[in-house]
Amino acid sequence: MKRSILLSTAALAAAFAAPALADEAPSATLDDVVVTATRIPAIVADTPGARVIDAKAIEQRGAVFAADILSDVPGLSVTRSGAFGGVAQVRMRGATPGKTLVLVDGAPVNDAAEPNGAYDFSGFELGDIDRIEVLSGPQSSLWGSDAIGGVIAFTTKEIDGLRAEAEAGSYDTVRGRIAAGVANETWAFGGYVSHFDTDGISAADEADGNPEADGFTNTTVGVKGRYAVSDTVKFDGSARWSKSKADMDNGFPLSDNDDTSESEQWSGFGRASLQAFNLDHQFSVSASNIERQTFSAFPSTFEAERQAYRWQANGATGAATYAFGAEREESQGSISTGDTVDLGVTSVFTTGRYDLTEAFSLTGGLRFDDTDDFGSKTTGRISAAYELAGGFILSGAYGTGFKAPTVSQAVCDYCFSSIPYPTLKPETADSVEIALGWASADGRFDGRATLYRLNIEDQISYFTDRTTFDSYYVNIARTRSDGVELEGRARLGAGFDLTLAYAWTDAEDRSTGARLLRVPEHAGSATLGWSGDRLSGALTVRAEGDQDDSGGVRDSFVTANLNAVYQLTDKVALTVRVENLADERYQQVLGYGEPGRSAYVGIRLRY
Repeated sequence: MKRSILLSTAALAAAFAAPALADEAPSATLDDVVVTATRIPAIVADTPGARVIDAKAIEQRGAVFAADILSDVPGLSVTRSGAFGGVAQVRMRGATPGKTLVLVDGAPVNDAAEPNGAYDFSGFELGDIDRIEVLSGPQSSLWGSDAIGGVIAFTTKEIDGLRAEAEAGSYDTVRGRIAAGVANETWAFGGYVSHFDTDGISAADEADGNPEADGFTNTTVGVKGRYAVSDTVKFDGSARWSKSKADMDNGFPLSDNDDTSESEQWSGFGRASLQAFNLDHQFSVSASNIERQTFSAFPSTFEAERQAYRWQANGATGAATYAFGAEREESQGSISTGDTVDLGVTSVFTTGRYDLTEAFSLTGGLRFDDTDDFGSKTTGRISAAYELAGGFILSGAYGTGFKAPTVSQAVCDYCFSSIPYPTLKPETADSVEIALGWASADGRFDGRATLYRLNIEDQISYFTDRTTFDSYYVNIARTRSDGVELEGRARLGAGFDLTLAYAWTDAEDRSTGARLLRVPEHAGSATLGWSGDRLSGALTVRAEGDQDDSGGVRDSFVTANLNAVYQLTDKVALTVRVENLADERYQQVLGYGEPGRSAYVGIRLRY
């Protein structure tokens, strides 16, 4: 059965990217939107916490970097310490950044040398990204450690033809992209390169007397290919490399200085697919590497890498769809002494969906992880979806998760103690959520409301004894997030669409009763999109309430961005972006300023 599926706020543009859609008959319906990071394909409307952002949405919004669009997904809090190139991290439903697993074409890319294992999105350019899948809530039954809070999975594009784009604008910003490739049923190969350069603004808020501009440059290169030996044997793979340099402002209080940081990272995978014994087998090897350098009064260099070896088999029998497999993941990360620490985990997993009736389905998953240093853990997840009358879909899920100590935590890097350091154990989590979605019969309206609770136990924190001044990592914190996520979309006619999203997040440290840092209680956005014969675009207004931050409270703000595309010919288009339309003075992270009104114009070529 075809249903109108609610996309995330960021995916609004998929509904109106083509002019023909504006004149679509009211009785038309949309195809199901499917998420694949669930190991077996799952319909978004049946999967609580699942959202998809596709390439059309990214293009319609004019998003350049991942942080530009992830902040519009309900339940995601994006914090950026500096407007251009500042460290950008994501908190999912209040969980700390290290609890979000990031995948690029299935390769885990989290930074093993970062104290909490978090990923920095600041230099993640979107020019080669085909879709972004977001799975909120514990997903350890699918992906193991690091997925305790959720998963963000990026899939790169397969290119057929030639694409080029150039843009220039405020703060002496220039940006260029070029991509070329060939794709047919048997094989495909394509490559991509982009470059971004800006003089930027002061990372420290200029209102506090910091006039020095902090620049940022980023270059990203990618390749992707596939080859079908036969109908039953296929090979595919991809590789992605990026290098960034950012001027920074540090200190207490935050102020202008000459500090800079450089990072270089790459990721890639190779996969062989084979049909045998009525199963689709996939054998893959993936790897990622990142090197970070800071040039300051206290310079540092950190390097981390990860490798994952995976076998997965997919099958279907009658009303059942299932997958099972085994993995070995190894990670290495450097610490402050320059030494390198190795961690590893061996896992087996299974997941499946059973359609009891046409309207009622059950999905479940189970995973066993055996870590090299911190014992073993079994996690699971079960969800159900039921189609009610009148276009309603009721769904719910319960899941558990775990996160093993990171490299820094495992060896207690930067610890100082006169007593033996405590023995750490993995963090654990459990979550329950229920969602009610609705879609009109004519496909013009849809929406979803989600209610959830996320508990995290034995959270690892860096603890300082105020009497002895001993400092070390310890399993001490207990956190809880209660939240509501509301999403809705309406086709207004005449080429216009309206998408609304809102999240209420009550996240607290249950050990102290304090609110968790950098998680606004209220956040929302509204996007009005339009599409005509030649002109299309989107106006997005986003708001965040006050949030507790290190050293105080960051004030609430409202900001707006406008993106428009004018199609000169079938192959040539002009683009215009205006950010912070109302010239709002605000901070995303306390002490770090954001740009005022800024504008960018460009040209786009497609052959």
